[in-house]
Amino acid sequence: MIVPELGHPTAESEPVSYVEIVRAGYAAIARGDLDAVSEFLAPDVRWHGGVPADGCQNRAQAIAWIAGRDARGAGPLPEIVDVVQHGARVVVVLRPHPSEEDPHPRLTASLITFRDGWAVEMVHHDDADAALAALGGPVPSD
Repeated sequence: MIVPELGHPTAESEPVSYVEIVRAGYAAIARGDLDAVSEFLAPDVRWHGGVPADGCQNRAQAIAWIAGRDARGAGPLPEIVDVVQHGARVVVVLRPHPSEEDPHPRLTASLITFRDGWAVEMVHHDDADAALAALGGPVPSD
């Protein structure tokens, strides 16, 4: 399937920036458009915090996790600080919103791996620097 706003590539299309796909996907999450989000997740996508068996094992579980943010009391979506691509891998650096429990939250990140235009793995990192180091390639400086 092709979702123009997410720019899912086809055999005839120009190469797509995974940075653009990630930003469009995040915007879709923010507006609650889970159909658009599912268009860039591989059917067997893995989404976890470093231990694949402990996270989402497929698209349906990932979409259910996103849809359940409010029920879990997850609060507002973090702000995107930067999106860095190296090959078919992208790091999304996020700034969580301050809370009473954590008035100065540290930057977190997700390392997303793409294959054939699909996000096949998303790994959450509590430390953005660790995600950028895991990305490989050049790391942006402040």
